[in-house]
Amino acid sequence: WGNPNATDEEIRRACQLAQADGFIQEFPDKYDTYIEQGGTNVSGGQRQRLCIARALLKKPKILILDDSTSAVDTKTDKLIREAFHNEIPDTTKIIIAQRIASVQESDMILVMEEGRITASGTHEELLRTCDEYRSIYESQTKNQAQPEELQ
Repeated sequence: WGNPNATDEEIRRACQLAQADGFIQEFPDKYDTYIEQGGTNVSGGQRQRLCIARALLKKPKILILDDSTSAVDTKTDKLIREAFHNEIPDTTKIIIAQRIASVQESDMILVMEEGRITASGTHEELLRTCDEYRSIYESQTKNQAQPEELQ
């Protein structure tokens, strides 16, 4: 659906970038597997990654992502964000997320409460100026050991 003219190689590459190739290879029919309407025969995380692969194939001018990686782990989320950055750099991406890691490299972040914008800026600016953003960031990162702390 992302690109009806895509070659098998382009489809496979998009799926690799979207972190979907691994589970697709586990299906008995691999890339010939039939996906039910609404993706009812795959998990939520698998469905999200298949949608991301379609978006990468389409190379849209504007891409709106609404909690698009909420059902994947943080490592997979990071790999998908890198794919967006590298594969569709000229696409304007509007990312709606609760996970700060999903947006912290954005040019502009809007903090919303009860449907209203309460703050805006880069990740660094919001850490300095927005108590709510800083509080969420700290709650999401407080239990994550830094690499040097693991040694």
